[in-house]
Amino acid sequence: MKNSEIIQMTTAELREKVDTEKVALNKLTMNHTITPMENPMQIRAARKTIARMMTELRKRELTEKK
Repeated sequence: MKNSEIIQMTTAELREKVDTEKVALNKLTMNHTITPMENPMQIRAARKTIARMMTELRKRELTEKK
């Protein structure tokens, strides 16, 4: 997911998406420990996507407090 797509989402959508992505990441890592994945870079991409979304949420939180 690109940063421009993340910025266009509402805060509620963003929080919901973070939760679903965290669950998906957890499943990916569990499946990877049982049976190694063909492309383990998917785990890194998922972590980075979650980090981008969390950064945007924090940025919105700080701008609301001002």
